[in-house]
Amino acid sequence: MICKDIKTFSQNVHKNSLLINIILEVNSSFDIIFIQELFWSSICSILSSSNYEGDTLVGMVNYPNWLTFIRSNISESDYLRVIAYINIRLSSFCFSFWKDIIDHRDILLTSFFNNGELFWLMNIYLDASHSALKYLKDTEVNFCNLLIMTGDFNIRDSLWDSSFLHYSSISDDLIILADSFNLLLLVSTNQIPTRYTDNINDSNLTINLMFIQCESPTLNNHSISSEWCLSSDHTPLTVTIPISEEVINICKSTIKKDSNKEAQFIKDTISRTWTSWTSQIFICWKTFSTNLLIMWTRHRTEIQNSPILWGTPRVGGMITVAVSLRNIDCWRVLKTGNSSAKQ
Repeated sequence: MICKDIKTFSQNVHKNSLLINIILEVNSSFDIIFIQELFWSSICSILSSSNYEGDTLVGMVNYPNWLTFIRSNISESDYLRVIAYINIRLSSFCFSFWKDIIDHRDILLTSFFNNGELFWLMNIYLDASHSALKYLKDTEVNFCNLLIMTGDFNIRDSLWDSSFLHYSSISDDLIILADSFNLLLLVSTNQIPTRYTDNINDSNLTINLMFIQCESPTLNNHSISSEWCLSSDHTPLTVTIPISEEVINICKSTIKKDSNKEAQFIKDTISRTWTSWTSQIFICWKTFSTNLLIMWTRHRTEIQNSPILWGTPRVGGMITVAVSLRNIDCWRVLKTGNSSAKQ
């Protein structure tokens, strides 16, 4: 399959499992789906050595057409809040999840290969204490090709929300962090809120953001897709990542038919092959004659008072062996003796 671009979808589902099902069913045209605040449901009870009632097995939504990338839960109080679904048609890009680099329940770091280069994508959720942002500040991580950092940042600031006239010190930490990753805040093509409140006395918010790689104008097509909001109070973000065509250099060689070069090519090939072949034959026969003499000495049985009849087939066989061994002296002796015997 030839893929010209990767369509990415990001949304906070606010712990709505039904919404995740709808997103995976309806948005099959997308290649990557990032989810924040996913819903963990109880599947069944499993046997436990410490609880006679059994331990509760929890899980998330899985679909056969989507590859699921998520970190394992450590405890019931540490349920993960970010997940990524990769469409199986992108399997050739070798997507991977890197827990050994970033190990936090609110950060999901994935990568893929394209044209021999490794590219990174980050899905992030910030809670009220901004623990994920603090984790990234304290973790020394350098990315050369982090294309996108997107998610629900839960930070209000006039820098990206024109309806909010105040400044947040937390936003400085976020901008500094993005700059360390060589990322810039992307302004959406349509300026609308990303989170809608149920209370008419509260204003709508812009807290779902997307940061893209610096000097990447081809990625500047991020939009807030209100038509895919569905039952969530968060509006999804979408972006298309162009995939450059892989360049494969092919060099073809030929020899013109019935040309002098063709004749010389055939002559040189036969000559070289014959030289190698004859030398190999000589080595094989030499080895065979040596082994024959050794085996004869080892297995022979001397027979007393048994004259050799030179005209018998046994002597003829010995002459044949002498000829095959290319021993001219041995052949002459046997031939002379055989003729004398016949006379």
